[in-house]
Amino acid sequence: MRKIQVHGVHHITLTGADRQTSIDFWEGVLGMPFLFEQPNLDDPEEGHLYFDPGDGRLITIFTNESRKPAGRKVPETPGAVHHIAFAVSRSVFEQAEARLEARGVGHSGRKDRGFMDSLYFRDPLGLLIELACYRFEPPAGATHAEVLMEAHRLRLARGDRSIADAHLADAIELIVARRNDSLSADREARNPWKNSMD
Repeated sequence: MRKIQVHGVHHITLTGADRQTSIDFWEGVLGMPFLFEQPNLDDPEEGHLYFDPGDGRLITIFTNESRKPAGRKVPETPGAVHHIAFAVSRSVFEQAEARLEARGVGHSGRKDRGFMDSLYFRDPLGLLIELACYRFEPPAGATHAEVLMEAHRLRLARGDRSIADAHLADAIELIVARRNDSLSADREARNPWKNSMD
């Protein structure tokens, strides 16, 4: 038996309401360019809209003009989607609350997740959406996932409840040390000011 190894999310498809509600939310609120549309090839009664969430992958929406946004909470039963999180920059995150409030949209307010900040709200159909902003940048050539895995190991070794800034900073230092050679035989932390303070 062998794995079926994936290497990224190709696309996410959601059941939407009418075409215009989908365009108004995905492009008009979240700024995702509306790339193209075609019929749902499995159901000719539905449209299929394609949006770019910012990384060149796709969010696609099945639409039907007979469906209207219900605005009620989407069920959170086993096997259902709890929420979808989208990455935003710090500057966008800092503006998100005011921009939702300008539309009369309720939200969670800023949530401290240790390694990131989050803000939650519901789309017009009741799906929970998260705007997520990392509190760190990985070193060149590394990914956020690599830093988080290393920070998790440090957190466990130290007996801490969740990942915090110290774990992230130390994880980044370890990753840089592993990836980058140095002419120094000893790369330990030092204090070059110690002699000037005597």
